[in-house]
Amino acid sequence: MFEYGILPPAMFIGMIIFMMYGFPVAFSLASVGLLFGVIGIATGHFSELFLQALPLRVFGILSNDLLLAIPFFTFMGAILERCGLAEDLLEGTGKLFGGMPGGLAYAVIVVGAILGAITGTVAASVITMGMISLPIMLRYGYDPKLATGVIAASGTITQLIPPSLVLVVLADQLGRSVGDMYLGAIGPSILQVLIFIGFIAVLSMIKPGTMPPLPNEARGELGWPLISKILAGMLPSIVLILLVLGTIFMGLATPTEAGALGVVGAIALAAMHRRLTWPLIEEAMRSTMSITSMVVMILVGSTCFSLVFQGMDGSLWIEHMLSGIPGGAIGFLIFVNIFIFFLAFFLDFFEIAFIVIPLLAPVAQNLGIDLIWFGVLICVNMQTSFMHPPFGFALFYLRSIASSDVKTKDIYLGAIPWLCMQLLLVGIIIFWPESVTMWLDQGPKIDASQIKIEIPAFGGNTGPTQPNFGLPSIGSEGTGPNFGTPGAVPPITPPDLIQPPVIK
Repeated sequence: MFEYGILPPAMFIGMIIFMMYGFPVAFSLASVGLLFGVIGIATGHFSELFLQALPLRVFGILSNDLLLAIPFFTFMGAILERCGLAEDLLEGTGKLFGGMPGGLAYAVIVVGAILGAITGTVAASVITMGMISLPIMLRYGYDPKLATGVIAASGTITQLIPPSLVLVVLADQLGRSVGDMYLGAIGPSILQVLIFIGFIAVLSMIKPGTMPPLPNEARGELGWPLISKILAGMLPSIVLILLVLGTIFMGLATPTEAGALGVVGAIALAAMHRRLTWPLIEEAMRSTMSITSMVVMILVGSTCFSLVFQGMDGSLWIEHMLSGIPGGAIGFLIFVNIFIFFLAFFLDFFEIAFIVIPLLAPVAQNLGIDLIWFGVLICVNMQTSFMHPPFGFALFYLRSIASSDVKTKDIYLGAIPWLCMQLLLVGIIIFWPESVTMWLDQGPKIDASQIKIEIPAFGGNTGPTQPNFGLPSIGSEGTGPNFGTPGAVPPITPPDLIQPPVIK
C-alpha cells in the first residue's frame, strides 16, 4: 500500500474530502493538485521546475482539436431536441406498437435509442420521453415502477450509442481514435437494446396486466397517415446520424468536422419542419456553452491533479497495486468495474473519465488489454451512474417531471431491474470481447518479434557481398576490402585537386 510513500494515497483522500465538503469537482482537483505540488517540492519529490509542465498541459487542452467535437455534437443534439422531432417519433411509434401488451414500453426503448443517437444527452432523452410517454402509460394502466424504469433506462442508452460525448472523452483520455471507439460501441449498443426488449417481451407474457395494450380509440387509424408521420420524424434524423457517423467511419472527416456537418444538418432539419427560431438557437447555444465549459474546467483541474500525482510516483503506486490482483487480466477487469460502479455513486461520468481512466489505462495496456475494448467496457459501466442513488441523475430528471401521484419509491425500485441488465451487459462484454472487436477494422497484423533487419557484411565470405557501384574492385573479387591482411589493399592515388576537372 505504501511502497511509494504515503503521499499518493493521501492525494486521493484529500480529493474525496474536498468533494464531500461541497467544492465543485474541477476546483477540488486543481486545489488538491496545487496543494500537494507545494508539499512535493518541500519534501524533495520534485523541483519547482517540474510544475513548468502545467501551463503547457493546459495549453494542450485548449488547443486540442478533438475536444471541439464536444460542443458541435452537443449543439446538434440541443437543436434536434428542441425542434419537436422527438414528440413526433414518440407519438407515432406509440400508436404503432400500442396494440400489443407492452407496446408503449417497446416504443420508448426504440425511440430512446434513436434519441440517443440524435441528442447525445441523457437529460434530453429522459425528460422528453418522460413528459410525453409517462402520463399516457400511467393513464392506460401501466405499473408505475415499470413505466418509470423503462423511461429512465432507455434514456441512459444515450451514453453508449454513437455519437456519444462520453466516447469522445474516453478516446481522448485513452489516446485512441474516436472512429474506432464509435465502431466498438455498435455491438454493445445493439445488445443493450435487445436485452431491454427481451425483458419487456418476457414480462409481458408473465405479467401482462402490468403493461396492457392501448384501446383502439387511443390508437386511432393505423393507415398510411400514421406511417408517413413516423417516417417523417424518423428518416431525416437517421439519415443525418448515418451521414455524420459514415464520414467518420470512412475516414472522410474527423470527428470535429463531422460534428460541424451535423450542426448544419440539424439546423436544416429544424428549418424543414418550420421550427427554426432564434429563441431555439439561443437556448441551444446556452446549453452547449454550459456543458462545454464544465468539461474543459474539469479537464484542466484533472490535469493539474494528474501531473502532481505522477510526480509523487502515483502512477507507479496504482500500477503496483492493481497488477498484483489475483486472476490476471480478468481479475483486474472485475476489480476495475466494481470500483467504477461504486465510484459512480459519487462522481459524474465526465469526472470518472478525467480522473480515473488516465490512471487505469497504463495498467490495462501492460496486461495486454485492448484499449478500445476497455474504453467501451468502461462506458457501459458508467451508464449505471444515472440509475442508482445518491446521484442517479436519470431518476432525478424523471422525478422533476413526474406528477405527484408517482412515488419516489416507485422510481427508485423501478430502476433496479434495468440496472441489473446494464451490469449483465458488462459481464457479457468481459467474457465475449468479440461483441466489441468484431466491428473494428481487423487489418493485417505485423508481429514485431518476427521482423529481421540484415546489414550487409563488409568483410569475410559469410555475409552478403558489398555492392559494386561501378568502381574498380578492391581486394578479393566480389568482397569488400580485406582489412585483416596488411598490404592486401593497393594504395589509392588521390586526384589532383589543383588541376581543374577535364570535361569530355
